[in-house]
Amino acid sequence: MPLHVFDPVAHIPEKELGECVRQLAKALGLLRYHTFRSDRSPEGFPDEAIIRGDTLLLYELKAEKGKLTPAQIRWLDALSRVTRVESGVWRPTQWVDGTIELTLRGGR
Repeated sequence: MPLHVFDPVAHIPEKELGECVRQLAKALGLLRYHTFRSDRSPEGFPDEAIIRGDTLLLYELKAEKGKLTPAQIRWLDALSRVTRVESGVWRPTQWVDGTIELTLRGGR
């Protein structure tokens, strides 16, 4: 009879992994975003957005045997090609003067 070896990693649920990530990010003083109600957000966006220095980390969390959905694969594939991150504030003025459209079309 084969010996059954307990693998603790295989039994860590996604929610527990998320809590570990949350606590570590907090302990390290990192800015972290996690959507509270993912059922009201576009499907597939990664679970964790964390800023570490000059790097934006976007990671999907899964249990050891968890499967990515097609939407998650699409997001992660697109994000893997990102070479630049922009940030700022848009107000109605930027909509009216065309700044937002220009930015979204890649003209700025």
